Amino acid sequence: MTAKANSEHLGSVEPPRAGGGLPLLGHMIDFVRNPFNFARKIAGNYGEIVSFRLLGQRIVMLTGEEASALFYRSSDEELDQSAAYKLMTPIFGEGLIFDAPIERKNEQLKMLMPSLRMEAMRNHSGKIVQEVEDAIAGWNESGEIELVEFMKQLTINTASHCLLGREFRYELSEEFAEIYHDLEQGVHPLAYHFPNLPLPRFRRRDRARERLQKLVGEIVDKRSQQTEKPSDMFQALIDMRYEDGTALSHNEITGMLVGAIFAGHHTSSGTAAWVLLELLKHPAILRDVVAELDALLGADGEVSFQSLREMPKLENVLKEVLRLHPPLIILMRQVSRELHFKEYKIAEGDMVWAVPPVTHRMASLFENPDAFDPDRYSKERAEDRRLMAYQPFGGGKHKCSGNAFAMFQIKAIFAILLRRYEFELVDDAASYRDNYKDMIVQPVSPCRVRYRRRKVAAPAGTGSAGGKQADRSGCPFHSENADAASPAAKALCVEVDTVLCQGHAMCMGEAPEVFKLDEDGILQILKPQFDAGQREAVERAVKYCPNQALRIVER
Repeated sequence: MTAKANSEHLGSVEPPRAGGGLPLLGHMIDFVRNPFNFARKIAGNYGEIVSFRLLGQRIVMLTGEEASALFYRSSDEELDQSAAYKLMTPIFGEGLIFDAPIERKNEQLKMLMPSLRMEAMRNHSGKIVQEVEDAIAGWNESGEIELVEFMKQLTINTASHCLLGREFRYELSEEFAEIYHDLEQGVHPLAYHFPNLPLPRFRRRDRARERLQKLVGEIVDKRSQQTEKPSDMFQALIDMRYEDGTALSHNEITGMLVGAIFAGHHTSSGTAAWVLLELLKHPAILRDVVAELDALLGADGEVSFQSLREMPKLENVLKEVLRLHPPLIILMRQVSRELHFKEYKIAEGDMVWAVPPVTHRMASLFENPDAFDPDRYSKERAEDRRLMAYQPFGGGKHKCSGNAFAMFQIKAIFAILLRRYEFELVDDAASYRDNYKDMIVQPVSPCRVRYRRRKVAAPAGTGSAGGKQADRSGCPFHSENADAASPAAKALCVEVDTVLCQGHAMCMGEAPEVFKLDEDGILQILKPQFDAGQREAVERAVKYCPNQALRIVER
C-alpha cells in the first residue's frame, strides 16, 4: 500500500494478537528456539498482520505482498531503521549507519556505492576467479570438504579482496577472518533487545571491533606515507568527505568497511552452500546448469563480467535458493509515526517486522511454494517480478545494496567449480537443512560433500568466451514485434521507480546516452523518450538493474 493510499484509508482497529506467551517474556522462548517456525505458525494462524510481545515490546508482523509493501515503501520518518537495529551498533560502531541520523546515514551509504557499480564489478570478476582457483588449488583428484566452512572462507577472501584492499586480503587474511567471525557471531536473536548482555559471544564481538579499528588506524597511517595510493574502497573512504567537508574518522572508516563486508559476505556464504546442496538434491537441474556452463564457456573459457550475465539457468537456481533459504529471517523497523494498513492501526513505538522466508512460502504468491523450482523465474512465469513478494534482499530504497555483488560473486564461484569438479552429498539428503538458531541462516553443520575431478573436458565454448552469446530477449518488456512497430505509432519511454533505485549505475553502463548518475548519485533520465535504435541497449539496462527499478512503456 502506498503512502497516499495509506493516508486515505485510515484504520482504527488493533491488529489481531497472537495467543499464548508468558508474563514479561511474551513469546520470547518460542521465538529464540526457532524464529522461522514461530513466524510461519502465527502468520498461518492470523494472516498478513498479527501482533505479539517480546519482553514487553509490541511487535507487529507483516507478511504477504500488500503488508510487505507498507513495510518497504514507508519513509524513514515513518519507519526508523536505527531504533530497530541497535544490535548492529557494537559491530559497525557508534554514529555509523543504523546509529546515525537519517541524513548522515544516507551520506554514509552513498559512500559505499562506487565499489558496487558496473565498472567496479568488471574489475571484481578477475579477483573472484583468482580466489576460487586459489581455494581449490590444493584439492586432489577426489576428496571431501565441509561445505559451509569452505564457502565462508572463500566468500570472506573474495569480499575482502574486492572491497577492502590487499592489506586485509594478503597481510591480515587469517586475523581478519577471525575478527569477522567474532563480529558475525554478535548477530543473535537476543541482541535485538539486549545487545550489551555480558555474554561470551558479545564480549568477543566487542574485542574484535576494537582490534579491527586498531588495524584500520595502522593501515591509514601507513598509507599516508605512501606516494602511490591503491585504488580500492579503503582508500576511497580515506579520501572521502562528508558534504560539510569533514573527513571520516578511524571509527567511521572501520564501520564502513565492516558494513561493506556484511553486504558482500555475510549473506553469501550460506547462499553459496545452498546452491550446491539444492543442485545435488535435484540432479536433472544440476545437469542443465552444467550443460549451460559448458556451452557458454567451454573447458577453459574466461569467466568475465559479461559471461556472468549470460547464465540464466544458474541465475534462476540462485534466485530459487534465495527464495527458499533467504539469509535473513527478519527485517525490522520501529514506528516513528502512526501507520494504517487496511482497517488496522499500527501505533508509534511499535516494532514492525517483515519476514521474507514466510512470505516466500505463501501459496497465494508462489506456485507450489515449498518445491525447488528454478523455472518459476523464466520469462513466461517471472514470479520474482512481484517486488513486494519476492524479497530475499529486502525491498524499497533500503534493499541490500550488496545484492548485485552477491549474485555476481556466487555465479562466478560456480562457473569455476562446476566445470572443474563433480560433487555428491556425503549424508542423507534430508539431513541438509537450515539452521535457524542464528539470525543469519546457514545450513546446519556438519555439511559434508565429496568432490571428484571431472574426467571428460567440457565441449568447446559457444558463448561469450568465443562464440554465440546468450539470447538477450529475456527482458520482460521485450516485444517480438518491436522492430515492426512504426516509430510514429508508438513512443518508447523509460521510467524509473526512484524508491527502488539505489544508484548501482548498471543502466548507465548499458545506455549512457539515456541514463546518468548526478554528483549526488541520483539517477537522471537524459532521454525519457528514445527511438527504436536504442531499444536493445535500454532493454539491457532494464534487465540488469539489480533492483528492477526501470521499465519500458510504449505510448
